[in-house]
Amino acid sequence: RYFAISIISLAAPCSCFSTFTVFSTQQTHSLTPMCVTVSEQSQLAQLAEMTTLSIDSGDLKVIEEYACTGKITDATTNPLFVSQAGLSGDPLYAAMVDDAVNYALLSNQPDESSTISLAIDRLAVNLGSSIAKIVPGYISTEVDPRLSFDTDASVQRGRRIIQMYADMDVPKERVLIKLAATWEGIMAAEVLEKEGIQCNLTLIFSFVQAVACAQRGAHLISPFPGRVLDWHKQSEGRTKGVEPDDDEGVIEVKKMYNYYKVHGHETICMPASWRPSRGVGYELDEILALAGTDRMTIPAPLLEKLAASEEPIQRKLDVESAKKSDSPLIGQGMIKENEFRYLLNMDGCGNDKLAEGIRAFVGETDKLEAAIAEKVRSFALQQRRR
Repeated sequence: RYFAISIISLAAPCSCFSTFTVFSTQQTHSLTPMCVTVSEQSQLAQLAEMTTLSIDSGDLKVIEEYACTGKITDATTNPLFVSQAGLSGDPLYAAMVDDAVNYALLSNQPDESSTISLAIDRLAVNLGSSIAKIVPGYISTEVDPRLSFDTDASVQRGRRIIQMYADMDVPKERVLIKLAATWEGIMAAEVLEKEGIQCNLTLIFSFVQAVACAQRGAHLISPFPGRVLDWHKQSEGRTKGVEPDDDEGVIEVKKMYNYYKVHGHETICMPASWRPSRGVGYELDEILALAGTDRMTIPAPLLEKLAASEEPIQRKLDVESAKKSDSPLIGQGMIKENEFRYLLNMDGCGNDKLAEGIRAFVGETDKLEAAIAEKVRSFALQQRRR
């Protein structure tokens, strides 16, 4: 499968703008990606019959290797993947960076900071639009995590990202705007959803986050069962594994899924970030324990393990069983800010992991910003010399 992306870039050796064409990952990498072999008896094929699967990766070649199996329909990215792409030095991603910087400079932003932030968004959209040519379903692009406590700025950034996708002929129905599930992020999602912009609320470690997201109309949430398990292991000083059904992350995601079905919320539950409940050698524990949830996003190494095994999978989650669960209504159907903040604060895992996750994503964004800033200054200097 070949596709062309027209890119305008400032070539380093000369002081003029040049137009060139970057072809698909096959040509850019000088390799034709091998489609991963997946038998219909594999756990990957079995799981795909129960749950819509997404690949959690920013590597275009890897995404294509799994997308061509027909078992993976979506792809998710995050600030780490965008940063890795931007800093990789790979010719394909370097071209995306050049295009992003040039796009931002030509937009005549009021100051350097605005130019850099626009370039970072454009880079994320460049990556996402390339992924959109590989997978048929959703692509997720995250708003700058440094805006996680600014509702208005998050809304503006989400709109800008959607417009850039539209300019690249990627319809908004295929894009999920990722926002951290802070109170401000959830409020931003509420505004965007009313405008027809679908959102993926991420960094969810607490039941109250999931409830608030659904009550405010979020299209999808991404709870992180593996990191919930990490917190409990560290908090309790546990060195031994637990059975998957006793894994706190699994329990939390099941609770979210059940609540949604009991109370008629259409918000999609798509867990991400996995750990082995029982320890090394059981890397698929949480995935198999949540088989049947609406969607999952899974990194390539775990997809490979699923493709390699033909052990039968038992469905663990289903709508009818969930509707019979005991899931009392929270916040009288619309939780308020003070109650949200109180309940999140009282959830040690949710509070700690949300802060930790934002710090980690901000750290990656800061690294990328430094590299983009250097490019912006270099390109701007070349422009002045022309």
